[in-house]
Formats: sequence, C-alpha cells, structure tokens
Amino acid sequence: MQPHESAIAKIEARLLGADSTPDFPRIFRSLTRSIKSTRVVIFGQDPYPTQGHAHGLAFSVENSVAPLPPSLRNIFTELSDDCGINRKQGDLSDWFDQGVMLLNRVLTTQAGSSLAHSDIGWQEITDAVAQELGKHEVVAILWGKNAGELAPYFSPEWRIESVHPSPLSAYRGFFGSKPFSKCNAILARNKLEMISW
Repeated sequence: MQPHESAIAKIEARLLGADSTPDFPRIFRSLTRSIKSTRVVIFGQDPYPTQGHAHGLAFSVENSVAPLPPSLRNIFTELSDDCGINRKQGDLSDWFDQGVMLLNRVLTTQAGSSLAHSDIGWQEITDAVAQELGKHEVVAILWGKNAGELAPYFSPEWRIESVHPSPLSAYRGFFGSKPFSKCNAILARNKLEMISW
C-alpha cells in the first residue's frame, strides 16, 4: 500500500473525530492477509451503517449481532440453496482464514448512513487492490454496481458477477446466481483448494 500512503493519510484525516464505522482499528482488517494467500475476493459496496455491525470484513458481523443484517441473511439463503449449507452465525472470519478477502469498495461509512464516505477517496485504494489481485489466480465475486466497476481487473474465467444481496436487489438476480459453487468450480478447475463455505 506504500504508493497510496498519501491517499490513505488524507482519508484518515477526514475520519478524525468522525462518527464512522467500523471502528478505526478495524478499517483495514480485510487487507491483513497477503495477496499470495488470497484465493477469493468478495467485493461489496460499503460497511453496514448500524453502529456495532461492521467489523472490518465485508458482509460479516460479530456472532453476537442479532438479527442478522438483511444482506447477510440473503447471502445465507443463497448459500443454503446453492450448497445446502445452513449458516446461522454472522462472523465470516472462517472464510477470511481460508483466503477469502471480504472487501468493500468503500471501507468506511458514517454511522447510520450508507455510502456517506463514497467521496473521500477509498476507491483509489480498492481499485489498486483489485488491480493487483487480478494479476494472480484469485476468484473475484463482485456483488452490486459498485463492485462491478472492478470487473475489468479480472479475466472473465476468474470472475463471478451479480446484483447486490441487499433486499432492494436480491430478487433481481442474486438469488439463484450460485456464487459459492461457481467459485469452487473455478478453483477446482485450476487445481486450487476449494473453500469450505
């Protein structure tokens, strides 16, 4: 991230004293694994705006959060329909530990407001991450319009795209898109270890 230190510094200056989410120490949590150990990236839009929900991994929440955010409920519905796996706990750290980068296009938002930080420069950082990931054998799962803007960085055979799993769009193509089985099929085809979803 060194070439982007000045951009990150500007963003951090904008966040000082702001009521943003996730908590400052968790903002870069999704980027703490090496590119080399990343097998899959799931790109979303921006963090959950409800205070205490976002914890640095896109779509994930602490297991204590109940009820689950609607987008995550829809993800679990699709996971069940796609792979027969019935998850109840919202913490997706086990995916992250297997090399699934869970990254939003925008890494922070104002508590209580979606996309409040869409204009403070995060896209420069996440574009750079996508560009680097696209040079490696990484399956890109792009959910929603904002994530879809990163499609050119990934070759079609390594890319899975659909609408966002939010209640506003899930019925327009997220349900039935089978991203989890498609992802594992790509990994298997390339003789890479599949993800235990």
